[in-house]
Amino acid sequence: MVSFLVRRLIVSVLILLAASFIMFVLAANSGDPLQDLRTTNAPNREQLIAQRSEVLRLDLPVPLRWANWLGGATGCLVPGAQLCDLGRTISGSAVLTVLPTAMSSTVVLVTGATVFAVILGVLVGVITALRQNTPFDLGVTLFSFFLYSLPSFLIAVLLKEFIAIRFNDFLVAGGRLSPGMVLGVGAVFGGAVALFSRGTRRRRWALFAIAAAASAATLGGLSLSGWFVDPGLGPVGLGLGVLGTAAVTVLLMDAWRGRLRWVTGGAALAGLLGCLLVQGALERGSWPIIFGVVFGFLGAGILGGFLAGGQERATAARIGGVVLTAAGLLAVVDRFIREWPAYVANPRVSGRPIATVGSETPGLTGDLWTVGMDRFTHLLLPTMALMLISFAAYTRYSRAGMLEVLDQDYIRTARAKGLPERTVIARHALRNTLIPVATIVATDIGSLLGGAVIAEHVFAIPGMGQLFNTSHRLVDLNPIMGYFLVIAIMAITFNILADLAYAALDPRVRVRG
Repeated sequence: MVSFLVRRLIVSVLILLAASFIMFVLAANSGDPLQDLRTTNAPNREQLIAQRSEVLRLDLPVPLRWANWLGGATGCLVPGAQLCDLGRTISGSAVLTVLPTAMSSTVVLVTGATVFAVILGVLVGVITALRQNTPFDLGVTLFSFFLYSLPSFLIAVLLKEFIAIRFNDFLVAGGRLSPGMVLGVGAVFGGAVALFSRGTRRRRWALFAIAAAASAATLGGLSLSGWFVDPGLGPVGLGLGVLGTAAVTVLLMDAWRGRLRWVTGGAALAGLLGCLLVQGALERGSWPIIFGVVFGFLGAGILGGFLAGGQERATAARIGGVVLTAAGLLAVVDRFIREWPAYVANPRVSGRPIATVGSETPGLTGDLWTVGMDRFTHLLLPTMALMLISFAAYTRYSRAGMLEVLDQDYIRTARAKGLPERTVIARHALRNTLIPVATIVATDIGSLLGGAVIAEHVFAIPGMGQLFNTSHRLVDLNPIMGYFLVIAIMAITFNILADLAYAALDPRVRVRG
C-alpha cells in the first residue's frame, strides 16, 4: 500500500510539473496583461506600466517566470516555513489571500454534488436494474436522458425559477399549500409507488390509492401545522430516521438473525434517546460540540455492538457504529433545521431565504447555525445543478453494471444455494457493480469542475470559476496558475482515492508493490 501511494505521488508530481509548464505558457501567450494600461490616458501611464511589469515579473522570459512561480509554489509543501508564495494579482493582492475564499465555495460545490450524485445515482440505477423494463425503469431512463441532454446553464436557470423564486413566493404567501397542490403531489407519489411495485394490476391500484392518500394526508397536515414556516424533525422524525437507517443497515448486512437483531434494535433505541439528550448541548453551536456528538455516538455504537455481539461482534460493532452515527447526524440536522424561522425572519434575508446570487448574504452575522443556514441556502441551487447532470450519468452506469453482474455465473450459483435475494444483491451484486462506478467518479471530477465554472457564473458565486474567468480576461497569470494548482490537486486526489476504492471492491486487484 505504501509503495503504491509513493509511486502514484511521484508520477502525479511529474505530471503536475509538465502540465503546469504547459498551462503557464498557454496563459502567458493568450494576451497582453498591459493592454488596459497601454490604451489609458492617465498622465502616469508609464509609471503604472512599470509597476505592473515589476509585480508580474514581465521582464523575464516565460520559462524563467514559470520557474520563479514554481519555486514559490514548492514552498507551500513545507509546513510552518512560511515559504509559500503564489505571486500577486494584477491589482497587487497576494494570490494566497484571494484563493482560499474562492476555493472554499468551489470545493464545497463539487464535493457535495459528487457525493449526492453518486449515492442517489447508484441507488436509483440499481433499483431500475432490478425492475428492468417496468414502467418505473422506462420513466427513470427517460428522465435521466432528459437531464443528461440539458446544458448546465439551462438547469441552473430552471432551478432559479421553479425552486428559488416560486418557493420564496410560497413562503411570503404564508407557507400553506392549496388543496389542489396537496392532491396533485399525493397522486404523483402514489403513481411512483405503483410504478416501483410488482404484482397484479389490482395490487398496484391498491398501492397507488394507499400511497396517494397517505402522502396527501401527511403533506396536508404539514401545511396546516405551519411546518414549512417553522420546520423541525422532532421526536417522530428522529425516530423514523433512526429506524429507517437501522432497517437499511440490516438489509445490506443481512443482519436480521439471532443476536444481531437485538443489537440493531438496541442501537436504534439508544440512538433515539441520545438524539433527545444532546439537544441542549447542540444549542451552543460550536464545531467541537458537533464533532464531539457525532464521534461520541460513533464510539458508543461500536463499543456497544462489540460488547453485545457475542460471536458476531465484528458485524455487531459495524451495525452499532452505523446506526448511532446516523442518529448523531440526525440530531445535528434537526438543530440545523430548527434555525430556519430565525434565519427567514432576519432583516438581511427579507423573508426570501433561497438565494439566487452570491455565496453568502452581505452583512449577515450570527452563530454557527445562522451562518451555516446562510451558506446552505446560497449553495443549494448550484449544487443541485451540478448534481443533476452527474446523477443522470451515474444512474445509467450503475444500471448497466448491475444488469451485467446479475447475468454472471456466481450470481446464479448464489441463488441456487438458496441465499435470500437481498443477500445476493447486497453482498454479491452491488459490490461488483460499484467497481466501474469507482473509476468513473475520478474522471467525472473534471466535467464537474467545468460545470462549476458555468454554475458559478449563473449564480454569481465568487468561486474558482469566476476567479479563472476574470483572470483569463485580464491575462492575470498568477491567479490562473492558482486555479490550475487547486484543480490539479483535486483531480489527482480523486484519482488516487478511486484506485484505492477499486482495490477495496475487487480483491483481485492489489495496490502493494
